[in-house]
Amino acid sequence: MPYLKVGKENSSDIKVHYQDHGNGEILVLIHGYPFSGLAWEKIEAKLLDQGYRVITYDRRGFGLSSSPSTGYDWDTFAQDLDCLLTELNLTDVTLVGHSMGTGEVTRYLAMYGSGRVSRSVFIAPIPPFILKSKENPEGVEKSVLEGFKEAIKQDRYAFISEFLKNFYNLDKLTGNKDLSDEKLRADFNLAAVSSPIAFLKCVDTWMSDFREDLPKIDVPSLIIQGDADKILPFKVTGEVLAQKIAAELRVIEDGSHGIPWTHADEIAEEILSFMHRSHERISTVNVTPERETNQLQ
Repeated sequence: MPYLKVGKENSSDIKVHYQDHGNGEILVLIHGYPFSGLAWEKIEAKLLDQGYRVITYDRRGFGLSSSPSTGYDWDTFAQDLDCLLTELNLTDVTLVGHSMGTGEVTRYLAMYGSGRVSRSVFIAPIPPFILKSKENPEGVEKSVLEGFKEAIKQDRYAFISEFLKNFYNLDKLTGNKDLSDEKLRADFNLAAVSSPIAFLKCVDTWMSDFREDLPKIDVPSLIIQGDADKILPFKVTGEVLAQKIAAELRVIEDGSHGIPWTHADEIAEEILSFMHRSHERISTVNVTPERETNQLQ
């Protein structure tokens, strides 16, 4: 089982667990809260079937990765991602993040640049800034997130159950064939075995302001989000992000925050189409004037 050492706390190494499957052009998939790389299983299968190399990893504190008491901030998360890309010597990578994973994508590109990255995909993004303010009147009240923290401290397991209701918009999806009781139980179990420290501390990261990071994103980008997202409201996140960076925007009608599962086929197709379009643009740019003339004759 592959692990990557990213640091040390006292007598223990801090290790990130990852999976590296397939051959071909590389996509690195970064999961959302409070799950692990397993959250990508449907989309990963589609990408592998199309001949891509797909790498997933578990954020520190989640899945099979180490559970240190420190490092739950975007700079450290980006550093962990950089360790992975550097250790595996990955280049021409497409970074794909869901929810918190889009924070890693954003901060990584801001801190380390795009030398190893050719594209970025933001699914149900957390940037640019979700807190309510004068310039962000539709944002989330800080008291709501502070309430989350108190609920987690009181009963983390009850919080997980309530969180999943909003994650999938269960009031509308109950009985839907794309979301079984077994899937909800699996998600609960995966969230429940995460580090209690990580589970709590990650809530603070949701309040981060990414607006100064955004001008440093210089790769072709795609944003995919459901317009009924109850965790990260579309009007505050994806819609605004599309105005701040050079990105294509795809909106999934009535889509919840959990679209990587409920709309996996659609998202996989959007990612594949986006990659094909970017290849076509690169090919067009690389055509010499002489060759272009020959093609027109």
